[in-house]
Amino acid sequence: MNNEKIALIDIGSNTIRLVIFGVTDDYNIFELQNIKTPARLTQYLDEDLYMSQKGIQVLIAILKNFSEVIDLYQVTQTLPMATAAIRQSKNRKDIVHQVWQQTGIEIQILPEEKEAFYGSYAVTLSTETADGITVDIGGGSTEVTYYEKKEIIHQHSFPFGVVSLKQLFFADKKHNNEKAIETMTDYIQEQFESLPWLRKKRVPITAIGGSGRSIANVHQRQINYPLAGVHGYRMSRKDLTQTLELFKSLSIPELRDLDGLSQDRTDIIIPANIVFQTLFDYVKAPIFIFSNQGLREGIIMDYLNNKSDGEAFSKKNTATQSIYKLGLSYQTQNKVADQRGHLVGMLYEELCKVGVFEKDAYDGRLLQYGSYLYFLGSYVENGAVSQHTFYIISNSELNGLPHKERVVVALLAGYKNKSLFEQYLESFKGWFDSDFTDQLRDFGGLIKFANALNDSHLNVVKNIQIEKKKDDIEIQLFYKGTIIAEKYRALRQQKHIHRLIKGDTRIVFINLETGERDQLEY
Repeated sequence: MNNEKIALIDIGSNTIRLVIFGVTDDYNIFELQNIKTPARLTQYLDEDLYMSQKGIQVLIAILKNFSEVIDLYQVTQTLPMATAAIRQSKNRKDIVHQVWQQTGIEIQILPEEKEAFYGSYAVTLSTETADGITVDIGGGSTEVTYYEKKEIIHQHSFPFGVVSLKQLFFADKKHNNEKAIETMTDYIQEQFESLPWLRKKRVPITAIGGSGRSIANVHQRQINYPLAGVHGYRMSRKDLTQTLELFKSLSIPELRDLDGLSQDRTDIIIPANIVFQTLFDYVKAPIFIFSNQGLREGIIMDYLNNKSDGEAFSKKNTATQSIYKLGLSYQTQNKVADQRGHLVGMLYEELCKVGVFEKDAYDGRLLQYGSYLYFLGSYVENGAVSQHTFYIISNSELNGLPHKERVVVALLAGYKNKSLFEQYLESFKGWFDSDFTDQLRDFGGLIKFANALNDSHLNVVKNIQIEKKKDDIEIQLFYKGTIIAEKYRALRQQKHIHRLIKGDTRIVFINLETGERDQLEY
């Protein structure tokens, strides 16, 4: 374990949050503590954009409390970042000075372009989307970026956020006042039209930040979504309309009771939803995606990449990195997992050659992911290893994997038998057609058989070849060393191979040193 602990203080216009991250030797980051305090600093800005002393004292009180938590965790690096509310303040130098004097924390004020960069940076490092738009709506500003091949082409910070929109259009009005909503929508539309580079881009939009997470959480609850987490969750234009209509139909007390909606966002969720819808229409986006990786994660990723000369996180092979890091979190034995993947790869290639499968790079990639994480749940216990494996993977927010692919990997990695496989699929009716689920079951059996071929973990099986003859197919397993454990396990699991191949099939172990052949009985 890397001993580094990083405290990130995100001083936003709506909330102030402290997140303490631990860092592993391979730069896997995980949260040790996460504290959020609603502050709404924007409301303490007067007409001339000076923050009142009352607002400064609110900030100082929160940071004093955060300092105690930071000391408790023996943090090695503190990154206190402030965004729109303090950035827009005319007396920001005085704010920074007072905070330093009373807390010892030296606030760094993020420029608009840097705030936009960090959010987009996190998205490009945690998704497979090559070309897209990000939107991060905070309390006092909204950052939008457009990127191609995961490199930012354009970026802009709008001087409005959910809190400032509420103050501007809903002062002395109900949160769902139709006239205020109409006027606000026109204003947001005009703001977006000031950026021609956004118009009709027809690329996915990824939303960052708490307002987006709240909308995604509410929608998931409304449709009884079977997975946990919003990272990678997708909503259509129709879905965004449904959530907006729901928010408009409820009173503030009813919104406070709405499952999935954070109570401190009840009066500002409608402005957020309208910003998303308006942007969706202007961009002509095909889909709206939510990210759990945003400003804070972007700052940490950039910090670690600078420290490691770019080795900590890469924009390439995002999903593969995520699978690997999940395996490490549950103490996967790399050499064992790599050998299992190697055997699965050889079996798949050979079976494609004889027409059992149609070779497909996408299928092969998912097969490798399932193979690497096979029976991951043994870290919890062996008694229900399949169930634990499926639950952990299907509910882990895997970067770069859409939710359907996450379920596929969970089905493959947790494959034990047909009955459990079908039990897992119960919650996902309509997600996959029958042909695809049949193939997944075949892939699960393939992984299970490959796992049997390295039962001793000694990597004795060196090569696999399949010969198609007139009346039958022979699967040749070339080995070097002692093969006792592998023969026994292969004998028990060979049914999965025989099920794949129509007609007579022989499985033969061939000693590379002596040429001796030993056929498994069936």
